[in-house]
Amino acid sequence: MQQDDQQKNLLLAVALSAMVLLGWQLLFVNPRIKDEQSRKVAQQQSQQVPGTPGTSAGGIPGAPAVPGATATPGGLPSGLAVPVTTSREGALALSPRVPIETPAIKGSIALNGARIDDVQLAQYHEKPDPKSPLVTLLSPSAAPAPYYAEFGWLATAGSSTKLPDAASEWRQVGGGTLSPTSPVTLQWDNDAGLAFSRRISIDDRYMITIEDSVANKGDAPVVLDHRSVLSRHGTPKIEGFFILHEGPIGIVGEKGLQEITYSGALTDLKEGQHLTKSFEKVTGGWFGITDKYWATALIPDQKSEIDAYVTGFNKQGLHKERYQVDYIKRGLVVPPGGEHKVATNLFAGAKKVGIIEDYGDTLGIKQFDLMIDWGWFYFITKPLFHVIDWLAKFFAGLGLTANFGLAILATTVLVKAVFFPLASKSYESMAKMKMMQPEMEKLRERYKDDKMKQQQELMELYKKQKINPMAGCLPMLLQIPVFFALYKVLFVTIDMRHAPFYGWIKDLSAPDPTSLFNLFGLLPFAVPEFLHIGLWPILMGITMWVQMQLNPQQPDPTQQMIFNWMPVMFTFMLASFPVGLVIYWAWNNVLSLMQQYYISRKNGAEIHLWKNMGFERLQSWLAARRSGSGS
Repeated sequence: MQQDDQQKNLLLAVALSAMVLLGWQLLFVNPRIKDEQSRKVAQQQSQQVPGTPGTSAGGIPGAPAVPGATATPGGLPSGLAVPVTTSREGALALSPRVPIETPAIKGSIALNGARIDDVQLAQYHEKPDPKSPLVTLLSPSAAPAPYYAEFGWLATAGSSTKLPDAASEWRQVGGGTLSPTSPVTLQWDNDAGLAFSRRISIDDRYMITIEDSVANKGDAPVVLDHRSVLSRHGTPKIEGFFILHEGPIGIVGEKGLQEITYSGALTDLKEGQHLTKSFEKVTGGWFGITDKYWATALIPDQKSEIDAYVTGFNKQGLHKERYQVDYIKRGLVVPPGGEHKVATNLFAGAKKVGIIEDYGDTLGIKQFDLMIDWGWFYFITKPLFHVIDWLAKFFAGLGLTANFGLAILATTVLVKAVFFPLASKSYESMAKMKMMQPEMEKLRERYKDDKMKQQQELMELYKKQKINPMAGCLPMLLQIPVFFALYKVLFVTIDMRHAPFYGWIKDLSAPDPTSLFNLFGLLPFAVPEFLHIGLWPILMGITMWVQMQLNPQQPDPTQQMIFNWMPVMFTFMLASFPVGLVIYWAWNNVLSLMQQYYISRKNGAEIHLWKNMGFERLQSWLAARRSGSGS
């Protein structure tokens, strides 16, 4: 029967949604908890083994051989054993340093190797509390979680030219702090006719410019390659799993967007092995490593031809797994008495949409905005972000601290308004189908032994009453990409991170911190993570249950039991979601409930809400009581 088909389709849709949420729980939430536990254990172990050999950028034993060049900048590996210290601060103390101080970045540059290996984000903290530590992006090779950028020169095959390496101590010219108004210059001389200079400048946001030059004081030309490297030791905690890319990423010339997961970089590698993916003779683009909210990226001259590489190293002895992104400009000739210069940009900071877009426009960086994972529905996701962003700024202008949360609510209203005509058509079609159920049942009974005739008569009835059976489904299908895109925006953009909402919600990007099982904090004990069912997930479950009461009771008791328990199951599964997404879902349920109720009344369709919730029986009972009192 048609009604049975609708019930089956509805049940299937709910079941598929449950599978998605269950998959989220199993594939994202549980691995996230295990990864965090493993990370803490690994960090404790690393702190207990001082003296573990470290590495230079590109200088880990087993580094890949790059065609036409030695393994690493300056002909590394250098053989230098860098001890893993008990703390990041101890690692920073191993080298003299040039301070970095900008409104967005605090950190330093190591004079040993001239590495950029100390970057903290001055405007972002680990927790909503402004007194909590700053977010650390880059750390030295001797730190527990090394992550750094290195730039250097490579000698061509067969050359014995002495070049600076990770052990070389550069000299700062003039002293001072690197800031937006004061670049710094570093120098190193090989005492064999080559003088190296590095001018480093920085803006007031997240872009660092490295200008390397080499002067040839000898009497013969020198041919060198220039290499830029990003190296990350250890696999970081993955925030997004299947909904968000994290790991090596970039636009590589005409080859377009390249996204390589951490696990993909180590595919089928045994311990001690490495795997390199190369992109040779490409022009333009950028390459880096992205986290959910932070990223680093190497940006070459957009008109120069380069060779780009992504390498994954499996654990090598006591070393962690490692991920490396680098590019090389080849065949740079330095004539006698001449000089050659190479400029490179390094992005190291927060993935703030406006900043990323501005860099792409002003510096002409090809598709730099794809550093943010807008997903398949890019053409929907990005405009939706700009709507939310504009609304958040509007509410901020009104002095409302919960501006991003209010922007989520307002955007959901706007999306519902845009799709209201489609939803109206859908609900109208469903209402007409419900009203025609008696006639449809008569036709099915009359032609129960002739299915062909039954279908013909049903089609004639649809035609006569101007009913399109597909009209109830198609509008819903058209809305799915938009609501998924809105969900994606809220998940991947940094704006929801540590954004407050009203009441107890101090961070929209974190789960609701309250729990039903300690009476939302009234009882003085901690609740296990799997029992953290906050107030907002409960409110979401209630709105979902009320929305489901608009539909008639299912004739099959088993189906009805599933529908009754579905909101409870969703409540438990959504409890681990960022609360901003849960608020969005609950608000969307409320709007859908109001919309469906209004359209059903407008079309004269029966509204089952009050009957299913028992209000009709309550009204009848009260009326009977009043009648009895009056008599």
